[in-house]
Amino acid sequence: MALVPAIRPRASLLLLAYLAFVSLGLPDGLIGVGWPSMRIDLGVPTEAVGVVLAAGTTGYLTSSVLAGFTLARLGVGRLLAGSTLLASLALTGYAAAPDLAPLAGFALVLGLGSGAVDSGLNAYAAGAFGPRHMNWMHAFFGLGVAIGPLIMTGVLSAGLAWRWGYGGVAAAQLALAVAFALTVRAWRDRGSTGAGAGDERGPAGSADPPLPAVAATLAPVRVRDTLRLPAAWLGALAFTVYVAIEMSAGLWAFLLLTEGRGLGAAAAGGAVSAYWGSLFVGRVVQGVVAERLGSSGVLRGSLLGMAAGAALIAVPGPAWLAVAGLVVVGFAAAPVFPLLTLTTAERVGAAHADRVIGLQIGAAGLGAAAVPAGIGVLIAGTSVEALGPALLVLAVLLVAIHAAGYRRTR
Repeated sequence: MALVPAIRPRASLLLLAYLAFVSLGLPDGLIGVGWPSMRIDLGVPTEAVGVVLAAGTTGYLTSSVLAGFTLARLGVGRLLAGSTLLASLALTGYAAAPDLAPLAGFALVLGLGSGAVDSGLNAYAAGAFGPRHMNWMHAFFGLGVAIGPLIMTGVLSAGLAWRWGYGGVAAAQLALAVAFALTVRAWRDRGSTGAGAGDERGPAGSADPPLPAVAATLAPVRVRDTLRLPAAWLGALAFTVYVAIEMSAGLWAFLLLTEGRGLGAAAAGGAVSAYWGSLFVGRVVQGVVAERLGSSGVLRGSLLGMAAGAALIAVPGPAWLAVAGLVVVGFAAAPVFPLLTLTTAERVGAAHADRVIGLQIGAAGLGAAAVPAGIGVLIAGTSVEALGPALLVLAVLLVAIHAAGYRRTR
């Protein structure tokens, strides 16, 4: 069977998408290093960071869901330009905030901008990028998270105030907003590749057949029709559970390795870095694999790999066993978020895809905020060894949710 030539995304749009995901990760990396200086300057206790994080999460959840429902009206180019500008203004507010109250307000605004960028770009990429570029785009988010601490560390090491770190990132966001504004028209066309795993028609033997072209203008559907789709809510639940696993493992692994398995602080810190590094490397490598073998098979294998890695963490044993489990979880989890996003249209139909992707991104934010905190309560009430079984239960639940959604789609 003859293959249809690939329609590749424009290089300029790919570059902007990668840079946008770097910019999404930067603020997450800044606050971790900057908060000790920030709290002293603002005159607040250490735990006040929870107010800032809660405000940011509220804005993120709100805008990511709304973006999916307003994308057709605004167009992705305008949404990205406006949301990035909003994020730049919020970061400028961070740099100028005199105390905690306005800082929390700017965190809410930053969440609104970031959530819209995340949702809008994921919706666009699901229809225009293939598995490789979708995975690489998400890998660049990890790069942004890694660069953020380096920026703030450099600022503080140079004897400058923490505000300069946020000011510099605000300037970069402003430049990105200008770039989005100048390319508004270029973002209108998602190409004719479809919104699924086979959108870049790869080599012979790909497990996923090419999807039909997504029409430039889809017949309008009612919001309530989208909300009635069981696949929409199964997808949102899958994102909640997936991000809960990813964030919980990264948040509590250090405590497990030091207090539960007797590993030294330096070695445990290196193990946590290896976990996040395996997530980054996995997205780079498995993006190519998914393009060649098909997204569906890679996704199923990744979910099973996450469960296997969680089982290694849950088994009582030496520290190296838990470290191996962490690396397995990270590498296996790497393509799950991008591939679940990429295959949304297969589950719900192209006419509903943008809205459902918005719901999924919002659900991911909820999973990142609520479940790791809940696991923290569980650990406090039992022991740090509860982390492994909790991750295993979540991983098995994710496999079951995906299987249920796949059967319904079939």
